[in-house]
Amino acid sequence: MQWTGLNELREKFLEFFESKEHLRLGSFSLIPQGDNSLLLINSGMAPMKKYFTGEVTPPKNRVTTCQKCIRTGDIENVGYTARHGTFFEMLGNFSFGDYFKREAIAWAWEFFTEVLEMPKDKLYPSVYMEDDEAWDIWVNEIGVDESHMKRLGKEDNFWEHGSGPCGPCSEIYFDRGEKYGCGKPDCGVGCECDRYVEIWNLVFSQFNNDGQGNYTDLVQKNIDTGMGLERLACVMQGVDNLFLVDTVQNIMKHVSKISGVEYGGSERNDVSLRVITDHIRSTVFMIGDGVLPSNEGRGYVLRRLLRRAARHGKLLGINGPFLSELADTVIRENQKAYPELTEKRDTIKKIISYEEDSFAKTIDQGLALLNTFIDQADSKVFSGEHAFTLNDTYGFPLDLTKEILEERGMAVDEERFRELMREQKERARNARKDAGADAWKGEGSAASGLPATVFTGYTELCSAAKVIAVIQNGQRVESAGEGAEVSVVLDTTPFYGESGGQVGDSGVLEAEGLSADVIDTTKHEGVFLHRAVVTEGTLSVGDTVNAVLDSMRRKAIMRNHTAAHLLQAALRRVLGTHVEQAGQLVNEKHVRFDFTHFSALTPEELTAVELMVNDEILKAVPVKMEEMPIEEARKIGAMALFGEKYGDVVRVVSVGDDFSKEFCGGTHMDNTARLGLFKIVSESSVASGVRRIEAVTGAGVLHLLTVQTQAIQETAQAMKVLNPAELPVRARQMMAELKDKDKAIETLNAKVASANLEGVFQNAQDVNGIKVIFALLSGTGSDALRALCDKAKERQEPVAAVFAGISGGKATLAAACNKSAQEKGLKAGALVKEVAQLTGGNGGGRPDFAMAGAKDQTKLDEALAAVPELVKKQLGA
Repeated sequence: MQWTGLNELREKFLEFFESKEHLRLGSFSLIPQGDNSLLLINSGMAPMKKYFTGEVTPPKNRVTTCQKCIRTGDIENVGYTARHGTFFEMLGNFSFGDYFKREAIAWAWEFFTEVLEMPKDKLYPSVYMEDDEAWDIWVNEIGVDESHMKRLGKEDNFWEHGSGPCGPCSEIYFDRGEKYGCGKPDCGVGCECDRYVEIWNLVFSQFNNDGQGNYTDLVQKNIDTGMGLERLACVMQGVDNLFLVDTVQNIMKHVSKISGVEYGGSERNDVSLRVITDHIRSTVFMIGDGVLPSNEGRGYVLRRLLRRAARHGKLLGINGPFLSELADTVIRENQKAYPELTEKRDTIKKIISYEEDSFAKTIDQGLALLNTFIDQADSKVFSGEHAFTLNDTYGFPLDLTKEILEERGMAVDEERFRELMREQKERARNARKDAGADAWKGEGSAASGLPATVFTGYTELCSAAKVIAVIQNGQRVESAGEGAEVSVVLDTTPFYGESGGQVGDSGVLEAEGLSADVIDTTKHEGVFLHRAVVTEGTLSVGDTVNAVLDSMRRKAIMRNHTAAHLLQAALRRVLGTHVEQAGQLVNEKHVRFDFTHFSALTPEELTAVELMVNDEILKAVPVKMEEMPIEEARKIGAMALFGEKYGDVVRVVSVGDDFSKEFCGGTHMDNTARLGLFKIVSESSVASGVRRIEAVTGAGVLHLLTVQTQAIQETAQAMKVLNPAELPVRARQMMAELKDKDKAIETLNAKVASANLEGVFQNAQDVNGIKVIFALLSGTGSDALRALCDKAKERQEPVAAVFAGISGGKATLAAACNKSAQEKGLKAGALVKEVAQLTGGNGGGRPDFAMAGAKDQTKLDEALAAVPELVKKQLGA
């Protein structure tokens, strides 16, 4: 057994199964395609579940892959153990009704003992306790001595998840030697110690479970095998954990170089080195597949990984951003197997840099909030809820919170914190799908099993077609009468099925005595579904109809789709090549284009983009559409949709010789001149690092001009401006006048409030030697309230004041405690928070001054009346 690099191991495995007539498929995207049961791909079989269920015909009955996977269920353990990681690669060979146990076992043994030259005496297969067939193959055909065999129970060696396909497993273990053992006499396969490590799992999918514990043989028996590439590399390289595998170790060495901290120096630093190394791998691959940071779903997973890595960089003493630099090493170590990482390098690094900079500000916010919580604390025990909020919302680690609190002589309510963490984990566990097992759940739609529809809509607006199926209420029916709402499947159609951000076509299906209005068109696994209402006659399976598009609507959609391509090309020229499509909607009204960028576009940038697109339109540039092998498309520089999975042959849409080249299956105009004109309507933020532009073309531009011209005319009339060109000047004058009036009113209100302050003090209540004042002041804004609080703090005697002001329909609370009152234990932040909560609001601040919002203004009087009692409570009186 020779030392073998991870990249070489991957290639050896795939080449071996290609020699066994398997089709090598590239790794599927980490974003599940057409599968809502999974957040991220987390097993080798997950992307191929429809091949196993028979919903989709596989490209070949024998397939081999190396699949990128993300699992974050044990993220808290990553770094603290040597074996946990969020990113890994899963090697697999799959049979869809082709070979079964005999071949799967024989090839696994051949690969280990002949290709990798693993010592046979180090290998220990296990089988399900009742699987005599697998036992017999291992012992009598392969020749494994029974002393190296192990029968295990259902929990270990039987794969199933509720009802559906299931079957026994056979796992192969590697004996790492006595030094990893527990020393017990019965130590062997199945022991909890680290001596025997499972490296390959052969799953024999041969039964169907009806959910009641009854098992019947499947007509089509399948093979699903999985072997973790990093775990195999650990064995082949003789290292103790995945962080010492060559490609992963090179990333960790880069972290050490940046931080000046060597691995193995201290356990605390080793944790941080492992966290950063693992998380940057996940981050690079997730962004490479189109995942963008956000506050929900897979975007939240990415953000959490990025921030956890950045935080551990701080713990290592790294000041400033560094993760983008690490991304280069991740890409270099993986570019041979995943060349798309090199193509997306600029985008990956830009997104990481932006998110890391954003988190630097968030960490500062977390520190500020921690200090606020400390000021508001009523005892030496820091709230577990506050510690959880800091951890969950701001990524603020508990150990850092504890360290800061210890300096203040405080401790955290860790029991409550861990209770909240357990509740969160339970929620996550309930939501998390189990390594692809739930991929077996669900039934195919009524269209499953039908032949793929032939699409003629690239060249035709009307086609003769045969009705293949009529679907009503989710069930196939033979016919549907007038008024019925149905989905119609045709053998041929010019109707585009919604995909790639382009909406589905509408139109009519007609024949003699028959008419059905098509409202929308969608696709399901290559089958086009025409959502229609029968308006005349009866629509039946076998009918021949004319499928006629709403050609005016289709052409408007095509204009907007071609505009989307021009827009992306212009954005990349004006803003930079980090711009990638992050979402798109093209319909007959407008184009909505989402793209990766990290700040709002300036007016100058928007103008430059708009002019560039219109320049291409006015040049009347030809738009060419052609199919070609994917590698040829990449060579000519065609852009692929971020994170999308493509086949071997792709359709490329080109505008001119070099302005725009994109992979695209949508419909387009054949010349840019047919777009008419292009006008940007709006530019906005969609998510962190993602911007959105909405624009119109053709008749949409005329409609926009009509609406805007009418709005300008009505505004001019309302402002009594005869010449609309004078509107900007008049608007600025009016705003200045209003601002001056607001300032004058605020100043007068402050003077009135100040004049009344002495009267308020005369009505102050004495609470344990503290003058407690409170008042409701209508027409008083936040600036006036702040001024009143400043005057209250100037008093010599102990003073606690709470003022409520109402201005512009908004109610604000302000509290002040002067130095004498603070010495007695009062804190303005805690006081104003409790008063605000009585109105349904919230807030807080410093011990001397704080403000809050009042939600229910009808409860202000009641809340202010409670101030003396709240002061008593805070004093402990």
